[in-house]
Amino acid sequence: MNEEDAVTAAVLARMGGCPEPRARELSTALVRHLHAFLKEVRPTQEEWMRAIQFLTATGQMCSDHRQEFILLSDTLGASMLVDAINNPTGGLATDSTVLGPFYVAGPPELPLGADIAKGRAGEPMRVEGVVRGPDGAPIADAWMDTWHSDEEGFYDVQRGEQPELNLRARFRTDAQGRFHFRSIVPTFYPVPHDGPVGAMLLAQGRHPFRPAHVHFMLGAPGCRTLVTHVFLEGDPYLESDAVFGVKPSLVTSLDRSGPEPVLRYDFTLAAA
Repeated sequence: MNEEDAVTAAVLARMGGCPEPRARELSTALVRHLHAFLKEVRPTQEEWMRAIQFLTATGQMCSDHRQEFILLSDTLGASMLVDAINNPTGGLATDSTVLGPFYVAGPPELPLGADIAKGRAGEPMRVEGVVRGPDGAPIADAWMDTWHSDEEGFYDVQRGEQPELNLRARFRTDAQGRFHFRSIVPTFYPVPHDGPVGAMLLAQGRHPFRPAHVHFMLGAPGCRTLVTHVFLEGDPYLESDAVFGVKPSLVTSLDRSGPEPVLRYDFTLAAA
């Protein structure tokens, strides 16, 4: 056994005493794949130090309003891979996609029909649809968290001058499983790229943009919680989303036949 393989073998042997099977499985797999990566790319000492500094800077960028590690996971496609592992496509259920770094737990619960834009500039939009269960029947009193960026591509937590928790809310469906609320038409926007993830994207020759979308998280008793987006048809970044979150089934067009655009989308939840 050569010296490189001996290092890997020694670390794996040390994991043998781990008392929890899942922790042992995760730890040994991490060591195997990390060591295999290092043996493949053969970094210099300087390159390895830059990698450590990159991860350090990623952690230092995190705050109550920004999660750089989620952004790193998203832009490397890891978040979508975990989503695909845990939410296989098929059946009637609506496709899921990434949570993203700007979800805020416990948004204000508003009555159906409320305007979540709170006077923000932008083109007015109505959002409506129906939430159904695994059997296709409408679900009354299903909860729905929704959030999206403003007309300039910023989320409320990115704007110090904006009222707290703007362009986000929780709604509950009516007796027929319907929901509706008012907002403004979102636009495409760049993910935060003034930190280490932005530097990584630049080094990889990639843009930081996401296509226009509205986030949704939905749930009901006996159903699996759904995390998804609805994307706007015709957006220039649908084919190159920086976080790989677009699925064809989640793309829809705005209905502009009436006095204001309507984003209409029905959701179907999977069984828990």
